[in-house]
Amino acid sequence: MNAITDAGHTDSFADAGLPRSIPDYLDRLRAALRGADPALVQDALYDAEEYLRSELAENPDRSEAEVIAAVAGSYGAPDEVADIYRDTEIKVQTALRPPAPKKRKSLLGRFFGVALEPRTYGALFYMLLSLATGTFYFTWVTTGLSLSIGMLILIIGIPLLILFLGSVRVLALVEGRLIEVMLGERMPRRPLYTNRELSVMERIKQIFVDPRTWGTLLYMLLMLPLGTVYFTIAVVGLGLSLSLTLLPFAHLFGLVGHGVYLDGIEMVDAWEPWAWPIFAAIGIVLLFVTLHAARMIGYAHAQLAKHLLVRWAQHD
Repeated sequence: MNAITDAGHTDSFADAGLPRSIPDYLDRLRAALRGADPALVQDALYDAEEYLRSELAENPDRSEAEVIAAVAGSYGAPDEVADIYRDTEIKVQTALRPPAPKKRKSLLGRFFGVALEPRTYGALFYMLLSLATGTFYFTWVTTGLSLSIGMLILIIGIPLLILFLGSVRVLALVEGRLIEVMLGERMPRRPLYTNRELSVMERIKQIFVDPRTWGTLLYMLLMLPLGTVYFTIAVVGLGLSLSLTLLPFAHLFGLVGHGVYLDGIEMVDAWEPWAWPIFAAIGIVLLFVTLHAARMIGYAHAQLAKHLLVRWAQHD
C-alpha cells in the first residue's frame, strides 16, 4: 500500500480517535472482530501488525501515531479492517466450499448419499494419513521435551526449549493446513500474533503462559493414539467391506478357495448361489457405514483441533 505522505492529513486522522500505537491498533482490531472465527482473528492480527510495522520501518522519522493516522485512509481503521476481513472470509469460504449435495429426504438416500460428498473422502484420507503424522508429532514432542528439559541444568537448555516450542507452533500451522484442506474446518493461515513491544523476556514468558502452547503439545501427544485408531478403522472398514463385496467375483475367477472359514472350519460354501448376493450386500452396507464413520470422525477431530490449536488464540 502507499507510504505516508501528508503530515497535515496525518494530524487530522490522529485527532479522529484513531489508535496511537500498534498494540492499541491491534487491541481495537481484536475487539472489532469479537465473535469471529478465532482462526480469522489470528490471521487478521498478524497481517495488520506486519503491515503497520513495515510502514513504520519505511518512515523512521515518524511516530507510531503518525504512521497509523497516515495509513488509515489506505489500510483502514480497525473497524473498517474488521469488516473487510469478515466480508472477504465469506467470499473465500463460499468459493472454496464444495458444492452442497442435494438434500435427500429418505433414509436410504441419506445413507447412500454420503458417497457423493467430497468431505467424506477427505476425512477418509486424513484417517489413513493420521498414523504417520501422529507418529511424527508424538516422536517430535517427546524427544524435544526430554532433551530440552533434561538440559535445563545447562545454559543451552533454555534456548533449546524455546526453539522446541517455536517448532511446535510451526507444526501446528502445518497440521492446520491439513485439517482445513481435508476436513473443511477453518484454521489459521498465519502465525500467532505476538506483541513486539514487549521485552525479550516478556515475549518468552508469553510463550509459557499461553494456553495454546500446552494445548498444541497435548494435541500432538494425542495424535499417536488417535491416529492409530483412525488408521485401524479406515483400513479394517475398507478392507473388510471391499473383500466381502468382491468375494463372489474372486470365487468366480478362482482367486480364492471354495468357502468361508473360521478357525479352519468351513462356515459357508461361497459357491452356493444364495451366498453371493448376501456377501455383496453385507460388503456394500459395511462400506457405506465406514464412509459415515469417516465423516463423523473427521468432524469430531476438526473440532478437537480447533479447540486445542486455535480457540485459545482469541482472548476476550
